[in-house]
Amino acid sequence: MTRIETITSAQNARIKELISLQEKSRARREKGLFVVEGRRELSHCLQAGFKARSLFVCPEILGRDEYRELKEIGCPISEIPAFLYEKVAYRGGTEGVIGVMECRSNTLADLHLKENPLVIVLESVEKPGNLGAVLRSADAAGADAVIVCDPLTDLYNPNLIRSSIGGIFTVPVAAATSQDTINWLKERNIRILTAQLQDSLPYYDTDMKCGTAIVMGTEATGLTQVWRQAADAHIMIPMLGRLDSLNVSVSAAILLYEAVRQRQTK
Repeated sequence: MTRIETITSAQNARIKELISLQEKSRARREKGLFVVEGRRELSHCLQAGFKARSLFVCPEILGRDEYRELKEIGCPISEIPAFLYEKVAYRGGTEGVIGVMECRSNTLADLHLKENPLVIVLESVEKPGNLGAVLRSADAAGADAVIVCDPLTDLYNPNLIRSSIGGIFTVPVAAATSQDTINWLKERNIRILTAQLQDSLPYYDTDMKCGTAIVMGTEATGLTQVWRQAADAHIMIPMLGRLDSLNVSVSAAILLYEAVRQRQTK
């Protein structure tokens, strides 16, 4: 039977822990826990096999049928009133449910790819919102994995989860160093295409039908030399205006869907 308790004070120890997990990456790392808000995001998280440690539910917001389904998860539930939910929710409109979930490993060894995979590699992309948007595009294009190299962001950052609308759970994600990722890709004969303006061919003139890793860096500094040297080909998106770069998530979407187009017409 699901254990249910009622919490009405912001000074409750479990509420303080919840806020700490939302706000501090160190707390998430030390406790091996992270926070998911909203029915859609929680559903994606559970479907991906993550285990719920506990749930915080606002019965005033959550529908009766949805609450009944949450009770079937089997983890402890804390009921909180609307005024308290508004204080602890990371964002508005999250439908009255917050889950505390157990982290799991995100290494290259955890990735299991099909034949001729399509992979996105991001080097030092520091903004959670950008990474989340790339994950949405990766999910939409059916990419097999997203690898974050030398990550400057926490993969369980609440803003990343929010901006990906749960894509962090629907697309296999790994974090690794650039050199380890290069070695891993080459061992699997996955072609490395680096997105860069210098010494490059237009992306639509480059074969993406074989196993392909599309590698992108930050808008400010681009890719480091280690990736440029490891590349099998350099690709670019023609810039016809006065500006010389696109947002990394926009670039990712363009390149991913070129790979989709090529693979559908091969």
